[in-house]
Amino acid sequence: MEGLRRFDVAVYGDIAMVVIESELLPPDPAIVVIPLLRDYPAIRFLNPTIRIGGEQFVLATRLISAVRRASLHRTGNVAEQADEITRAVDILMAGV
Repeated sequence: MEGLRRFDVAVYGDIAMVVIESELLPPDPAIVVIPLLRDYPAIRFLNPTIRIGGEQFVLATRLISAVRRASLHRTGNVAEQADEITRAVDILMAGV
């Protein structure tokens, strides 16, 4: 299993995803991610724009899922946008 950490960007097939699961949890074959999509309807705070290099993606927070860790390939990290990502998950869970 590849060593993935929270806020890493990883690719699954041809879709980029942000890892949101804490690396402090015990190892598991699956890991929780949120897809990054180019054309996804954005709702303020729920779907922040995530910058990767010179490209912009929408965090598709409602599409949160778990994927097999072994299926992911790490391509970067967006920890500098951690507050926006965490706020999106909080809004998804609490509605505010």
